[in-house]
Amino acid sequence: MAALVCGSLAFDSIANFGGRFADQILPNQLHVLNVSFLVPTLRREFGGCAGNIAYNLAALGGDPVVVAALGSDGGGYRARLQSWGATTAHVRTVDEAYTAQAFIITDRDNNQITAFHPGAMQWAHETAVPTGADVRIAIVAPDGRTAMLDHARQLADAGIPFIFDPGQGLPMFDGDELRTFVDRASWVALNDYEAQMLVDRTGRSIEQMSRSHLRGIVVTLGAQGCELWQQGEKTIIPGVVASEIVDPTGCGDAFRSAMLFGLERGWSLADCARLGNRIGALKIASRGGQNHVLDHTFAAA
Repeated sequence: MAALVCGSLAFDSIANFGGRFADQILPNQLHVLNVSFLVPTLRREFGGCAGNIAYNLAALGGDPVVVAALGSDGGGYRARLQSWGATTAHVRTVDEAYTAQAFIITDRDNNQITAFHPGAMQWAHETAVPTGADVRIAIVAPDGRTAMLDHARQLADAGIPFIFDPGQGLPMFDGDELRTFVDRASWVALNDYEAQMLVDRTGRSIEQMSRSHLRGIVVTLGAQGCELWQQGEKTIIPGVVASEIVDPTGCGDAFRSAMLFGLERGWSLADCARLGNRIGALKIASRGGQNHVLDHTFAAA
């Protein structure tokens, strides 16, 4: 059975600056800021929430159907998705735009300056979610604003249970819109910062939201594991110690792939979270969101 993965596909260009931003930026000259950083190292990674989730889900043995948009430069990314066995029939190519891209510079203190170009994401809403009988579950992950609104509504109208994963897209929505997302979703997945922002904007506590129709709310806590909220009850699922801390990029997406994989198979939310913590610990030891190695035996371990 298929799992719909609605979200972004993006390229991440990551450069390292050997100095400190603070040494180059003069506080009394911020009104005429004009700086340049020498970045001797540069790498380009495949990224975006939908791409990262699909990578992990396919490796676990799932069947991801990606609903997203690529630009005129996205041919290689489409081929990459297909190489995992992901379905790309609902990945739109926007010829007049580039694929979404993040440009990230990190200094020696791990401070970051990021510029994000949404590119083809701005057309993602033009692809409706498929609603065939083989679709068992879905996720609405960060994407273009209109795409997230439309895809959540379409999934709810079709009666397809989905995870609402607002991620870094959460600030785009006001309280009424966020309440509508939650009311339409079957599960909500957030990190602790996003959870507090959701509470502030909706005026509802996590406990209150969990006492509704929702089948569960997951709040990830990094190395500390995660909180599960179901009908007002909180359960802590301990984290898994990573062999090495290299790059947290994509850890949240890896966790959400475990939710999709397990929930589609009727697992308890706690078992999904345990798998998610294990994948997150594996991923954080690799750079980028799609360079760690796992296979279908990982879910059975």
